[in-house]
Amino acid sequence: MNILDYLATEFATFEEKPFNEIDALVLSEICMVRFDDIAPGLKEKRLFADIGTIVENLLSPGGRGVAFRDALRAEHFDRMFTGLVPDRTKSLLFALAASPRFREIVIRDYLSLFDIERQTQFAAMAFVHKREFAFIGYRGTDSSFTGWKEDFNMAFTCPVPAQDQAVRYLESAAPGLPKRLMLGGHSKGGNLAVFAAVNANAKVRSRIERVYDFDGPGFKPSVFTSEEYASIEGGVTKIVPTDSIVGMLMESHEDYRVVESDAKGIAAHSGFTWQIEGDRFVYADRISDSARFTDQVMTEWLGSFTDDELAVIVDAIFEAVQASGAEDATDILSGGAKTVQLLLDANKNTLEPARSILASAIKRLSEIVVRHVGRDVGAMLGGRK
Repeated sequence: MNILDYLATEFATFEEKPFNEIDALVLSEICMVRFDDIAPGLKEKRLFADIGTIVENLLSPGGRGVAFRDALRAEHFDRMFTGLVPDRTKSLLFALAASPRFREIVIRDYLSLFDIERQTQFAAMAFVHKREFAFIGYRGTDSSFTGWKEDFNMAFTCPVPAQDQAVRYLESAAPGLPKRLMLGGHSKGGNLAVFAAVNANAKVRSRIERVYDFDGPGFKPSVFTSEEYASIEGGVTKIVPTDSIVGMLMESHEDYRVVESDAKGIAAHSGFTWQIEGDRFVYADRISDSARFTDQVMTEWLGSFTDDELAVIVDAIFEAVQASGAEDATDILSGGAKTVQLLLDANKNTLEPARSILASAIKRLSEIVVRHVGRDVGAMLGGRK
């Protein structure tokens, strides 16, 4: 089973069966839907007045919220669904509208920010169940180069704009929501949920029952201490797939659990591939050997540069991507021959000094990979009788 199967078979209300981690993944994934012109916008925007960022939903409708069953608007379908798996996200919205467990949940306090100049892509919304609880969901990265550039910027700076906005959103929305709060997100959304929970004021933080981080990247080592993580009353639930790549990046203070996926490599990042049995995830003992190898290599590679050097490398990478002719990030991330050709074209078209910077960074990465492969082979040979 996956989350779509779960919604087709789980008919218990939240009064009959408490909110669980699969429910949190469902709401985290639906954050990829653009509810502009559908869901009521965040009323309190004063905390965002100094950003100067485009607020996409200034003309969002008023009201107290819109239920999933009322959010199906065919006239908006051509731009509602985003991310790396938009078709599955569309299916998810239909499943939520039909689900007796979810169809009465109200979407409200929608906020979407997008600014190419400031390299910002951010969206958040509140899912409210009667007066019982609210789940604040943060959107992961969409298919825009701006969104992915902000993700890469996390390797050398904190907070990036979306992290700052995540805290502002939580403190703006919380006063009008039920006392019981849960936060969550998938991919970058998971990172934003953790960052917001740790940095919110004490009054808001005391209301947070649980934070759900689904395969979100970690943080630079200097960002948080273990004590700051411990300040979140309910703690953090972090879940990654067996072939986790994104969720292993940088440092996480919280323990993580590993869920089985029916996909391999970067495709396993999608929460739609995660396996479910009844109302629980199917857990594995640990991440795969390939994921562990990638984590070790990337940790050493990123750690070999200063923040200033990483900033230059990231700029060079995106200069190459733009030179490749790719229309959006999905062209690069989809894998296969298309990706290879785009990167080959990028290498030819990128100008100096970006070309030399990339060549040097790639050479260093290759050396680290070879060294780690040599260690693995040596360990295997050493274990033979």
